[in-house]
Amino acid sequence: MVDKAMYEGNRETAWCPGCGNFPLRQVLVDALADLDLKPSQVAMFTGIGQAPKMPHYMKVNGFNGLHGRALPPALGMRVANKDMKVIVETGDGNAYGEGGNHLLHNIRRNPDLAHFVHDNQIYGLTKGQASPTTGEEIETAVQPNGITAQPLNPIKLAVSMEASFVARGFVGNRDHLKMLMQEALKHRGYALIDILQPCVSFNKVNTYQWYAKRVYEIGEEYDPTNYDAAMKKAEEWGDDIPLGIIYKNEDKAIFHDKLPQVDDKPLVEKESTPQDKEYLLKEFK
Repeated sequence: MVDKAMYEGNRETAWCPGCGNFPLRQVLVDALADLDLKPSQVAMFTGIGQAPKMPHYMKVNGFNGLHGRALPPALGMRVANKDMKVIVETGDGNAYGEGGNHLLHNIRRNPDLAHFVHDNQIYGLTKGQASPTTGEEIETAVQPNGITAQPLNPIKLAVSMEASFVARGFVGNRDHLKMLMQEALKHRGYALIDILQPCVSFNKVNTYQWYAKRVYEIGEEYDPTNYDAAMKKAEEWGDDIPLGIIYKNEDKAIFHDKLPQVDDKPLVEKESTPQDKEYLLKEFK
């Protein structure tokens, strides 16, 4: 078993006291260690924001990309090294706003990686303007009259596109969230977990207490492979918010299945000589 201390960083965080990122980080460390994954076996890709600071505060291979652009380099790593466990850590704005186009096309491609979205329903790094998941009842310094756009339902979006693994977790239910993370990390394909993670500084509506009164864990009788049931479950929000694996399709082909030439070993271990490319040069003669 991997010692959790191997993941512990010694840098002082920039997160606010009480931020939901703290329990999320601890749950992630526990999930990785219990799966017996060493830090050298994990590559974490992020954009810009409070959630994307995660690899700064953990000992893993980390890559900070542009805002909303965490998925493209993560896919590049997955193609280049099939043996690396690839994790994407983004906020709700990073994933569903600036990175929305990448989200859509990675659901289509179904690469073998886990995407953990820290959904606090607000932009925290840039001091509290509305994100794609901000509720219409919330007022911000930028939207003093409330939100005029309908909030995005990321679970419904992902299920409607038949993403191969769609789940929702809550940092207040740590054991349950750890289970979801481990299932996502073991899943063969694109695994999206929308993680409810309160922002105590800028979102005074969706607090720990607000979630605690509404969230419930989906029971064992629920079948996540049933698409129609998943779409119905994805509609639930408000007084009752389901936590768990909403939809799963383990039979869906992954990105590597269609690229057998890169699936046998990491690219760095493949032997290649200039002579191997002669057939390409001949096409231009």
